Amino acid sequence: MTRRELYRKVTGWFSANMEVAETELHYDSAFHLLIAVILSAQCTDKRVNIYTPAIFARFPQPEDLAEASFEEVYGMIKSISFPNNKAKHLIGMAKMLAEDFSSVVPSEPEQLEKLPGVGRKTANVIASVIYDKPVIAVDTHVFRVSRRIGLSKGSTVEAVEKDLTAGFPAELRGKAHHWLILHGRYVCTARKPKCEECGLRDLCNEYKLNNLRIR
Repeated sequence: MTRRELYRKVTGWFSANMEVAETELHYDSAFHLLIAVILSAQCTDKRVNIYTPAIFARFPQPEDLAEASFEEVYGMIKSISFPNNKAKHLIGMAKMLAEDFSSVVPSEPEQLEKLPGVGRKTANVIASVIYDKPVIAVDTHVFRVSRRIGLSKGSTVEAVEKDLTAGFPAELRGKAHHWLILHGRYVCTARKPKCEECGLRDLCNEYKLNNLRIR
């Protein structure tokens, strides 16, 4: 099977079986999604969603967070992973938004990456979810699932992103990110993938290789 055929079949399966594919982070504005995505680094969306309602109520606009003390922000996120760094990043991000971007979350990934705490993955999530930009965010789930299925042989996040960007049409890239992340979160898990439940197993390179090893 060619790479193009694989992408076509994977796209067809997800389109038929995961019609709704969107972020599981709760948010009510671009600014609040940016907060949530920063907090979600090496932390589950479910846990982040527990704490963000209070954060959103306290900091409705970038100016509000920009004026907050480290101690206050840290106190609100101390039960989330890496609260020290994330508190610094959130305050720095809000200050830069207020001072350099007129409190408007930029739409271009290159501009987003200038913000403290915002790497390529976070920038692509915001650009895709909020502004419908044709970019794909590669997190650990997307990286793992893409390589297992055979959508990419890339050994780096950048290489996998390049392959996925070339493989999925522009209008589907944002959705494809969520297809892959949700599949990795609930089916193609890191330690014990649920291959017997997976509708993609007959297309999956790793599943085929594992079966050959068993035989």
